[in-house]
Amino acid sequence: MKKQSAESRFALCIESRDCEDLEKRKFYQILPDEEAGREGYLRVVDESGEDYLYPESYFMVIELTRQAREALVAAN
Repeated sequence: MKKQSAESRFALCIESRDCEDLEKRKFYQILPDEEAGREGYLRVVDESGEDYLYPESYFMVIELTRQAREALVAAN
């Protein structure tokens, strides 16, 4: 798994169909992956603590304040 930082981006899970390692209404860290993005996927650090590709439609990418990002990173 890649190192987390306060500059991390996050997304809200809005669908978890057939995904045991995702929970609806939970925030997840997303990692940069341009190739996956071109194919309609996001690289997400899921409940297993590892990063995997999930359909972009399962998430709403959100902009958080610096304080919110720091709090979410510290919680992990």
